[in-house]
Amino acid sequence: MTGAGWAHPGPAGRGVSAAPAREEEQLQIRGERGDERDLLAARVESSSAAALQLPGPGGRPSFADVDVDAGGGGGGPVREWDAATYDRVADPQARWGRVLLDRLALAGNETVLDAGCGTGRVAQLLCTRLPEGRVVALDASQSMLEQARGRLSGPCQVTFVEADLLDLSPDMLGAHAPVDAVFSTATFHWVTDHDRLFANLAAVLRPGGQLVAQCGGEGNIARLLAAVRSLGVERAGSWHYASPEATTRRLAAAGFVDAKVWTHVEPTTFAPGEQLVDFLEAVCLREHLATLPADRRRRFVEAVAAAMPEPVIDYVRLNIVARRGPEHHTNASRA
Repeated sequence: MTGAGWAHPGPAGRGVSAAPAREEEQLQIRGERGDERDLLAARVESSSAAALQLPGPGGRPSFADVDVDAGGGGGGPVREWDAATYDRVADPQARWGRVLLDRLALAGNETVLDAGCGTGRVAQLLCTRLPEGRVVALDASQSMLEQARGRLSGPCQVTFVEADLLDLSPDMLGAHAPVDAVFSTATFHWVTDHDRLFANLAAVLRPGGQLVAQCGGEGNIARLLAAVRSLGVERAGSWHYASPEATTRRLAAAGFVDAKVWTHVEPTTFAPGEQLVDFLEAVCLREHLATLPADRRRRFVEAVAAAMPEPVIDYVRLNIVARRGPEHHTNASRA
């Protein structure tokens, strides 16, 4: 069964169905909807920046009046991460990855592409499932791969690839292409061109090979974005919180079959104060903070945390399980 009508057990065994079908989806740049072609071509810029302590709505400080060029960002998505901090705070992502691994059917001798391996916390668990196999650990961030190299050793073989998923090709994987499976946790929502993403994944995956992934889906962190907006700004950066319906169509166009795509809510609670602020700084607000002067970044994150009604990030996860069909489609947009 494919598409949005497929229900899957959510947290605590709840059945969760995908949202009702509709033509538009949530591709966001600065939190705004728009024509997808225009958004994909747009240069991502912050609509505002730093931490001026001026009264805003409800007595909160306003951050709406400082030139974004005062910061160090601009010019497109921020590729590098503070990998050491991410490794320390990314317990939610590791937890989601452990659940996701159970959806991979493995004999133990396969080659699996971890598409967006990060610091290798989930790839380390994947290795235990592949005692005679190989993990191809791919990430666009050099600092993430450095952390992963320090963590990953045995029982399986590991090959590290520094690459953008929108540039992925069989040549990049060399003798390890085609892979037997593609696995990904908390990565695809940072990729704004999902047509090209799925076409590239199909190109490196053998016919019949598995795609098992989870990322932010339509409606993801809506309340957190509202907290940012309450300070008089939109979150800078680029992201694509896709709908199950659009994802199902894109998978089919890229040559995937037997697709099951659904969303579930994953509200994630943090200790108020430092734990929440550290996570927001390293993950959710990373691209926005790159547009701010360094001495004002922490104050901005603290203001966002204070504007949240509770220390809970309202995650919505988009789940994808599919197989590559017998023929690789090439009609996806490569623009």
